[in-house]
Amino acid sequence: MSWFESFVLGLVQGLTEFLPISSSAHLRLTAAFAGWHDPGAAFTAITQIGTEAAVLIYFRKDIGRILSAWFRSLTNRSMRGDHDAKMGWLVIIGSIPIGVLGITLKDQIEGPFRDLRLIATTLIVLGVVLGVADRLAARDETGGKHRAIRERKSLKELGVKDGLIFGFCQAMALIPGVSRSGATISGGLLMGYTREAAARYSFLLAVPAVLASGVYELKDAGEGHVSWPPTIFATVIAFAVGYAVIAWFMKFITTKSFMPFVVYRVVLGIALFILVSAGVLSPHAGESAG
Repeated sequence: MSWFESFVLGLVQGLTEFLPISSSAHLRLTAAFAGWHDPGAAFTAITQIGTEAAVLIYFRKDIGRILSAWFRSLTNRSMRGDHDAKMGWLVIIGSIPIGVLGITLKDQIEGPFRDLRLIATTLIVLGVVLGVADRLAARDETGGKHRAIRERKSLKELGVKDGLIFGFCQAMALIPGVSRSGATISGGLLMGYTREAAARYSFLLAVPAVLASGVYELKDAGEGHVSWPPTIFATVIAFAVGYAVIAWFMKFITTKSFMPFVVYRVVLGIALFILVSAGVLSPHAGESAG
């Protein structure tokens, strides 16, 4: 991998990690369109450490408060009803599905799941799901002519059942094209949570899963088309760009609809199907023979 490739891929990772459009799909597609080798699941997981570092800094007060309360709850019974202490447990519980499935499906994640036809399908299907969830949220927020506005839930109402559902939604992002934030935010909106609550929990839930995945994949950094210097460079780029995107996105969702992302996903998925069907792109473009 050249320095230019690592710069572009790090930029793509930072730009797309927190938007509901799938960073893994865009890394895969960038390489395919540019005629580069597929950077692979290991490169994706490692560069995500950079974007999760941005999450740690942006949400440092929330994370610090949650960790403090959670550790105190281990020895202090009176702390176990504290909201932040419960959030610590809920993040752990919500991380179980992606941990189990990530290990179980490792070979599929690094192989068949990177087929461009599957990516096109997941871009479209999850785009439609996000669109439906967004419209339901918008209807509750504005109300209708003959119905009352439904009060949407905050994170204070999050329990074990919803935490696990969020976790299974996050696990769907093991398939490129799904989008970690897109799946978890869609799940949250469909369960009745506010946009801000769904996005905030989505980002917090991703921290242990992404960091664990990145550390696990570090052993592969020197194999195939991934080498240490370009990978570290891409990770730093992803961190810087990712921090700016988080700040923008958290402001965006308070007043704006997700529909631009829905349209983008569907159009990109259809275009990808057309290009593969026309033979312009191979469904396995960029994959190494070994």
